[in-house]
Amino acid sequence: MASTADFKNGLVLNLEGQLWTITEFQHVKPGKGPAFVRTTLKNVLSGKVVDKTFNAGVKVDTATVDKRDMTFLYKDGTDFVFMDGDTYEQIHIPAQTVGSAADYLLENQVALVAQNEGVVLYVELPASVELVVQHTDPGLQGDRSTGGTKPATLETGAEIAVPLFLNTGDKIKVDTRDGRYLGRVN
Repeated sequence: MASTADFKNGLVLNLEGQLWTITEFQHVKPGKGPAFVRTTLKNVLSGKVVDKTFNAGVKVDTATVDKRDMTFLYKDGTDFVFMDGDTYEQIHIPAQTVGSAADYLLENQVALVAQNEGVVLYVELPASVELVVQHTDPGLQGDRSTGGTKPATLETGAEIAVPLFLNTGDKIKVDTRDGRYLGRVN
């Protein structure tokens, strides 16, 4: 349990059986009436964002979310197998929990795995990863009808838009949040 005075960004609350992270909060003391706390909450599982107001001094259930770095080992059927670097314990995470992170996940890559009471909530990759272009067609000089980009398949199987000057075998940096090309790696 936590009081509204204990609110801070990143605190995970358990409201009506769902986990919500506080992304913003503001204590408000109006001229008339009691003080209250205005918060912006993000659902840990779905990513839905809502605004909620709490009366000052109200007690709210908190949840402990254990975030730790784990190494991705291999894919087993539809599950992804991760290993904790400290305990060497291996856990199987279903593909729907890994989500879009699977597009940029290579073997032996470290990712942040968040758990609550032994249940994996989500897998978070670093903001950018370095991947090799598995296949892309050669860019033709003067071909600007596509805005100077062409499709490329990465070593993980994901397909992104890259500039025309890139070739098969080039190592590039990719934003894991939206799949944008960030630059070439030498």
